Amino acid sequence: MIRELGALTRRELLRLGRNPQAIITSLLLPLLYVLLFGQGFNGFTKGVPPNELALLVNGSPTYFSYFAAGMVGFVAVTATLFIGANVIFDKLFGILKRVSSTPATSFTIFGSRLLAGVIQPIGLAFFVLGLAIGIGHLGLSGLTVTAAVGVVGAGEIVLAIVILSVMFASLFLAIGFSIEQPQSYFAVVNAINLPVLLTSAALYPWGGMPHWLQTIAAYNPVTLAVEVIRLNLFAGAGPFYPYAAWYYLLGLLAWAAAMILLATVLAGRALAPKR
Repeated sequence: MIRELGALTRRELLRLGRNPQAIITSLLLPLLYVLLFGQGFNGFTKGVPPNELALLVNGSPTYFSYFAAGMVGFVAVTATLFIGANVIFDKLFGILKRVSSTPATSFTIFGSRLLAGVIQPIGLAFFVLGLAIGIGHLGLSGLTVTAAVGVVGAGEIVLAIVILSVMFASLFLAIGFSIEQPQSYFAVVNAINLPVLLTSAALYPWGGMPHWLQTIAAYNPVTLAVEVIRLNLFAGAGPFYPYAAWYYLLGLLAWAAAMILLATVLAGRALAPKR
């Protein structure tokens, strides 16, 4: 099982590596968001009294810092969109049928795609963090880290990014195994992607949300992940969040477990021999 998992994972990574255009495009999207949206909207908060700004962005030092932490969750979602599409194309070209006829189990086939699929969003998430911190040294608004991030804090940030990427990769794989046509796939994932992002606290300030939206956002997995990041990066964020970082991680882990279970079941049905 380990040998098959390694071989199939390596195949998926080679396919990604042979498509440099997709890698460059995936880097350009967060770059444009950070340089255009982040810088532009940060200007609206200039001149806001510090106590009002803290209420608006839950203790983050600036709106850009709040935005940059949210962008980590944003790219972890958007970068996993094409994982399920690759499954559909493999079904259309008969590749998935040939792979399923090998000794590899359905769990191994699903696991290899999940492992290979989460590498890109995790890499993009840390690219956004580094970019947001780096541009602060170029005369632009940058991500300002106001807390002393220790080993535990860094581990919590990494864990939040990994779990969020695994969760959405599993979700989109589940959809990919269930749908036969690419057009239908992209219609479904767009119907999921935008509402999930827009009802989270990734980019929209907590303080500007109506109460009903705050309630929805509190259970959103993207919100859970970025809350962990903000709690560890910003010293003033603590009083604005009712729970410790590990509590949000548990909620995120529950979401991920549910999506992995769903994707495993659907992958098993799709790869089962047809009678």
